[in-house]
Amino acid sequence: MSAKYFLDTNIFVYSFSHHVPSKQNRALELIGEALEEGAGMISSQVVQEFLNVALHKFEKPLSWEESYQYFEEVLGPLCGVYPDPELYRNALHFQHETGCRFYDALIIASAIEGGCKTLYSEDLQDGRKIAGLSIKNPF
Repeated sequence: MSAKYFLDTNIFVYSFSHHVPSKQNRALELIGEALEEGAGMISSQVVQEFLNVALHKFEKPLSWEESYQYFEEVLGPLCGVYPDPELYRNALHFQHETGCRFYDALIIASAIEGGCKTLYSEDLQDGRKIAGLSIKNPF
């Protein structure tokens, strides 16, 4: 599966946040484009991280039904990268090369494996390029 961009977990979290409307609107825009135009993707890590936050850390956690429906309609269709030994090898390489945390390196490795040119994330260094991948803060 090849896509134009990869969405980090924080994009999905902001899509549910009413506290910062500008971030929520931008997150919803990116997710909508990803679904409607096939412009973006995520990995199983993003699915796991988002569902954990949504079920346990949201101000008003999502119910089982809401979580299941969101997975079916949004997360599942966007998920195109699943872990395998090579993904972990690449993540370890990027962690060593960049000095970032392992889970961030795993996001970078997943975006590259998915054929993405851009990684949208608020958590990584805006403007940085790693192995042909551009990191952009969408907010």
